[in-house]
Amino acid sequence: MPQKTTIQVIDRMSSLLDAVARYPEPVSLKILAAETGLHSSTAFRILNSMLENGFAERDATGKYQLGRKLLRLGSRVHAQSDLRKIAQPIMAHLRDELGETINLTLREGDEVVYIEKATPNRMMHVQQLIGSRAPLHVTAVGKLMLAKDSKEECEAYAARTNLPAYTRNTINDLPRLNKEAEQLRAQGYAFDDEEAEIGVGCIGALIYDASGNIVAGLSVSAPIERRQSEWIDNLLQAARQISEELGYRER
Repeated sequence: MPQKTTIQVIDRMSSLLDAVARYPEPVSLKILAAETGLHSSTAFRILNSMLENGFAERDATGKYQLGRKLLRLGSRVHAQSDLRKIAQPIMAHLRDELGETINLTLREGDEVVYIEKATPNRMMHVQQLIGSRAPLHVTAVGKLMLAKDSKEECEAYAARTNLPAYTRNTINDLPRLNKEAEQLRAQGYAFDDEEAEIGVGCIGALIYDASGNIVAGLSVSAPIERRQSEWIDNLLQAARQISEELGYRER
């Protein structure tokens, strides 16, 4: 039998979260220790760390309840689920129109994360793995997201990451990045000209929610020799349709 790999403190925290969640009202340390089989001092230390990180809260009597951070995290999971559900049929239609791979990405800090894709039924196509990541400055969608930041935020990104070059075409100095960002703010779409991977070209657009915030990016990826600028209108229309389904109304 393969050995199960676990981290004890995480297992114990999970047990405490489950125990707290079973009670509709705040619950005492004594009860939580008994429920989980942990020594009171061990339960107290873990609960204290959970308090500091927002996973638990304590009321005026010293009893414990679930923290509001869990609500925010749960809302984000729900929002991502809704986004993917809305985007999937639109992505499939765009894939069928263009015959190439369509990607849905989110921004997490200084990276984009691929959370959904629609791939064509052809032997040679770009394969993006769901869950894979890339720095903002090497992707079409990521560059658009940087362009929507302030100049100071863009400079801070460059300082944090040092703009690593993935290929000979990667934008890896701040003056070029600032120049690109200025152009992208005006046009509303971006190209990846073999900047993340030689032989692969992308076109990216942004997706907005009801509050006008950027929530995701939509892109088409293809072998560079097949990529066409005529796809821009199709891509922008698909991104606009997803945004409208999320409640966005262009002002």
